[in-house]
This record gives sequence, structure tokens and C-alpha cells, in this order.
Amino acid sequence: MSDISQISIYLIVLISLSVPLGLFMADVYEGRRHFLSPLLAPVEGRIYKVAGTLTGQDPTLEMNWKTYAFSMLIFNILGLVAVYLLERLQHWLPLNPEGLQAVTPDTAFNAAVSFASNTNWQSYAGETTMSYLTQMLGLSVQNFLSAATGMAVLIAFIRGFNRQKTDLIGSFWVDLVRSILYVLLPLSLILAVALNWQGVVQTFSGHAEYTSLERQSIHKLPLGPAASQVAIKQLGTNGGGFYNTNSSHPLENPTPLSNFLEMLAILLIPASLCHTFGRLCGNAKQGWSIFAAMLLIYVSFLTLCFHFEQDFGSMTSKGNLEGKEVRFGIANSAIWATATTAASNGSVNCMHDSLSPMGGLAPLLLMQLGEVIFGGVGCGLYGMLTYAIIGVFIAGLMVGRTPEYLSKKIESFEMKMSSLIILIPPALVLIGTAIAASHDFGTSSVLNPGPHGFSEILYAFSSAGNNNGSAFAGLNANTPFYNFALGVCMFIARYWLAIPTLAIAGSLAAKKKVPSGAGTLPTDTPLFVIFLMGVVLIFGVLTFVPALAVGPIIEHLRVAYQ
Repeated sequence: MSDISQISIYLIVLISLSVPLGLFMADVYEGRRHFLSPLLAPVEGRIYKVAGTLTGQDPTLEMNWKTYAFSMLIFNILGLVAVYLLERLQHWLPLNPEGLQAVTPDTAFNAAVSFASNTNWQSYAGETTMSYLTQMLGLSVQNFLSAATGMAVLIAFIRGFNRQKTDLIGSFWVDLVRSILYVLLPLSLILAVALNWQGVVQTFSGHAEYTSLERQSIHKLPLGPAASQVAIKQLGTNGGGFYNTNSSHPLENPTPLSNFLEMLAILLIPASLCHTFGRLCGNAKQGWSIFAAMLLIYVSFLTLCFHFEQDFGSMTSKGNLEGKEVRFGIANSAIWATATTAASNGSVNCMHDSLSPMGGLAPLLLMQLGEVIFGGVGCGLYGMLTYAIIGVFIAGLMVGRTPEYLSKKIESFEMKMSSLIILIPPALVLIGTAIAASHDFGTSSVLNPGPHGFSEILYAFSSAGNNNGSAFAGLNANTPFYNFALGVCMFIARYWLAIPTLAIAGSLAAKKKVPSGAGTLPTDTPLFVIFLMGVVLIFGVLTFVPALAVGPIIEHLRVAYQ
């Protein structure tokens, strides 16, 4: 099958599945009856009853934005602490057949923040660092909870547009439970079974021993409960691999079919949430306009990456196969590299460090756009909606009208909060990169000199500052400096953005809806799609052009004209 055919099939299947899943999730969050209700609605009710008994409060009561944000933040911090303790105590706990020792404090801090924040950046080799218990009870559980947190914040944000003259935006606990119970768990179960069928390992047995072909030494083959973690890491845009080489490992991604399913899972829920948004706001065209803007930008970057991997700097007509699995090839590597960085997923099936300079620029810039081109489950869409708010504000200034979006006036408070959302990630990336690139404690970890080494540092902070989690490789990030610096970036990038998002939701919910007039900018037309794409690209590209010029762009010029 040709490379173009593989890319086309991937996009067609993604678009086709996104619509029914998006409409199903709208039914879930609105509390409508659906095909899973007879089976899972009693379970949902029991969860609320038990929670109410334990806390003495009704978890289904709706909250204002401050209470919603406080509940979200405390819940996630408690999860962070739990993962940290599991890592530090794993040598005393069960399900540790290889007798792995406690994780060092700086690595444990970094990993705990990483999984709680839906980043899943890994500066360690999972199969030789984390016990089975830590992988399952700590990391896999956080994969569900962090993903559900992003989805819950998105739904609260959408309610801000739908409601008027109220300070209530829903219950965090209800949104969290419904995200896990009706969406993440069923999809993960289906995908885990499919992956296990394809050969992804799922066992509690210790590592298997084998003799080398030369029969001179005995080696260990790492095993473990991988399929269950791979399923939710992909669907929840988490991305942390069970193995150090992530989804390029044959026991984590063994066949072309498993590769296709895992690639599809990366973008499935983020793409579907666009249609959920359209249904919840009562205008399907609004969802399609956001989806179209995301898809067009994604396809553009996919084309850029594929072109330079296929045609640039190759010694043969087969393209740049360095760092890629030959069983997947260039097309599937380009799809994965751009999908995982368009979403805040971070898993890999090829080594991004081996991409050509311009091929590597595509995933790097996709992260730097703010992870809004599909983005993480929930957080990608509320990031794009923030750009939509900024877009209508700019349009309003151009025509001298009060800006409106979905019948809500956009005023100074919304713009202040939106400014925080789009400015904090670039600040984290650029400040962190500047500190690391100008001191020995940052540059001593770089394994490649010159522009490529700078790109490795820039990629690491772009990944952490946008909650992605993928790595450029070639950088030893498992040091106290990088573990702490990247951990701080991941925490701020997740929660300092979610809180302003909820503040916008609270502000919008308190306003009344205004009827559309002759000067209202239609936001469900092709013109707005193009306008929104322009806003995203202008903000993202202009912010990072100087840094990109020092890294991948100058490296490309050196290679092309040497």
C-alpha cells in the first residue's frame, strides 16, 4: 500500500469515528440515556452514594468556578502525592518480581508531576525503574484521572457558554466520574483486548531469560502488564510508555494493525470532542468549524514532516529511515510523530532525534502552538476555544463592535484570562530553554553539539511546557536539574492554564446571552476557520521563530548547503 494511501485511510477513519463518539459523549455529559446506561448508570449512582456517605456531602451538587477549580486542584495534588509515595516505597511493596529499588527523589518527583498533569514525560526506563504495582496502581490510574480531569474542565468551560445569569458550571465529581465510567474505561477495555490479541504483552510474570544467538550470554526480556497501560496512555493522550523505547518496542507495538490502532487512539477523543462541543452548544456547525481548523493545520504539518523524511537528505531513494521501525516505515512514523505532538500524547514509534531538521521542526512547532491542534483530551479543545475568543476579540476591534462568541460578549476579564492561557506556556519554554542552554548543568546533558543540541533542549522544554511528554532523545534529562525544572514546567503548564479556563467559564455563565446582529462575526463559516487558523499560527510561529532559527532551521540550512 502506498504511503499516501496509508495517510488517507488514517484520516478517513479518524473523521468517520469522531462524529458518533462525539455525539455519544454529548449524551453522557448531558445525562441523557444511552446504550451504556442500563449497565453503568447503577454503578454511577452507587459511586455518588458511597462518596456522599464518606464525605458527608452530595457530590452531585453543582459548583461555582472557584469551588470547581479548588476540587480539581486538590484532587490532582493528592494523586501526585500518592504516585510519589508509591515510587519511593515500591521496594517494600508487592508485584515487584525483579526487586526494583526505590525511585530516586528527583526522578520520583518528576514522574509524579508528569503523570498527574497528563504529560507523562519519562526521564527513566520504565521496565527497569518502576515495579508492576507502581506502573498499574500509580501510573495507569493517573492516566485515567488526569485525562478525565481535562475532559471535565472542558465540559465546565462549554457550560459557561450555554448558561446565563448563574454562577454554577456543574460538578467536578460528576464530570470526572462520567468521563472515566462511560468513555475512558469502555474504550480502554476494547483497545487493550485488541492490542493483547495483536501480541502486546499482558502478564504479571517476571522478566523472561533467553540466550543470545552466539550462546555466549544470557539476557532478560522485560515483560509485564503492558497492554492495559498502552490502551489508556493512547486514548487519554497520556503517552508514557511501559518500555523505554515506547511504542517502537515490539512487545508494546508488535504489528501494523496494533500500530494503526494506537495511532488512531491518539487523536480519537480530542477530535470527537469537537462534535461534543457542537452538540452541547446547540450548533453542530460550531463544532465542525473548530474541527476543520484543527484538521487543516494538522494535515499541513503532517505533509511537512512526511515530505522532508521522504525526500530530503537521504542517501537512497527509500527516504530517511534512520531511527524508524522498518515494519512501520516513513508514512506511519510521520503520522505518529505529528499526531503525538498535535495531541498532548508524547508516545513515539520512531526516534524524533533522528528526524531530518525540517521533519523534526513539524512536531516541535505543533507543541509550541500550545497543543491546541486536537491537543490533549479536553485541554486541547479549551485551548483552541481560547484562541477563538481571542480571534473574535481581534475581529471586533477591527470592525468597531463589541466582540461576541456563541452569544456571549467577550470583555476585559475574558481577555485577561485568555492572555494568561496563551502566554504562560511560551514563557515556560523560552525561559527554561534559556537557563538550560546558558549553564553547564543544562548543556552537560546534551549529547550532540551545535544547533541539534540546542534543538534537544528546546524540544524538552516545549514538551514539558505544553504537557506533551515526548522527547527528542540525545538529551540525558534524568538529572536533578532537568527533573526539577521540567517538573515545575509541567505543573504550571497544566494547572495555571486550567484555572483561568474555569474562571472564563464562571464569567461567561454569569452573563446573559445577546442576540446576534448585523455586526456579529459568524463563527461557523469557512471564513472563520481560516481566520482562526491564522490567529493560532501567528501567535505560535512568531513567538518561537527566533528559537527555531537557532535550532532546526539553521541545522537544515547547514545540511542542505554544506
